[in-house]
Amino acid sequence: MTAILDVRNLKVYYRTPMGFVKAVDGVSFDVRKGEVFGIAGESGCGKSTLVHSLILRKPPMIHMGGEAIFKGRDLMKLSKEEERKIKYTELSIIPQYAMNALNPTKKIKDIVWDLAREHGAEDREEVEKLLRERLRMVKLSDKVADMYPVELSGGMRQRATMVVSTLMNPDLLIADEITSALDVTTQRVVLELLHYFMKEGIVKSIIFVTHDLALLDKIADRVMVLYAGKVAEIGPTEEIIDSPAHPYTSLLIESLPKIGVHYKRAKLKGIPGTPISLLNPPKGCRFYPRCPYAMEVCQRVEPGVFSVGDDHIVACHLYGGEKNE
Repeated sequence: MTAILDVRNLKVYYRTPMGFVKAVDGVSFDVRKGEVFGIAGESGCGKSTLVHSLILRKPPMIHMGGEAIFKGRDLMKLSKEEERKIKYTELSIIPQYAMNALNPTKKIKDIVWDLAREHGAEDREEVEKLLRERLRMVKLSDKVADMYPVELSGGMRQRATMVVSTLMNPDLLIADEITSALDVTTQRVVLELLHYFMKEGIVKSIIFVTHDLALLDKIADRVMVLYAGKVAEIGPTEEIIDSPAHPYTSLLIESLPKIGVHYKRAKLKGIPGTPISLLNPPKGCRFYPRCPYAMEVCQRVEPGVFSVGDDHIVACHLYGGEKNE
């Protein structure tokens, strides 16, 4: 399957008075046409920094190396004008706090017209007609177009934001933690809408970012697990959930509640320790201070990437290197 986005050895740091925070430090992956690519990991692992660096990069965020080839162009080298042209038309994002992303002083139709006009639209009537059609598609009244964001409930604002972000049929949509502030019922609606956008060809591929692997099990084709700015594991969703290879992925899954299992029979397991400082990360594997399987080599040498199945890779010394020699 052809890749629409090919990221190689990407490094995105934050400049601080104490030094560089290595939030994304040598991450490589691809997103293929027609797939939902999930990115998971606990808070502070670099998920949002990674996706924002593709479309919303600004100080103190700094690109330190690597490339992100999107439809033949390196996103890290685009001019401000080139970025503006592809934003929302080819590459779009539903931000993490999507419910607060809409300008509260403007009606939905005015927000959309400003965006469409910036990208060359000249017929406001046609733009508003499309807006009202899309609102009905996501089970909202077309009267929402004439309302202010503050007049909408949280779930309605979330759906309205999704309409605004996808109105120009982007090739790649980034959904950054868009379900984290929603109840379970609304989460399901949002996931169904993303599936619908793909089915109808409104978007061609999706990057879905979350800390909740259970959500990815319902929507993603493949999953990348990040830890402390590094890739821990990438593979088909079913394999990642059912047969995780990296110790960190296993612990993440064990920390999730399971439906139908009484708490007296199976207690939830937390991940031991705390996330490391990205100002001064360990020399070897970044997970070794918290890993139950840590070996001496883990402290000295950063693990390479090993294949553990069809389209399934893991960065862990348990699968190669000195241990297997």
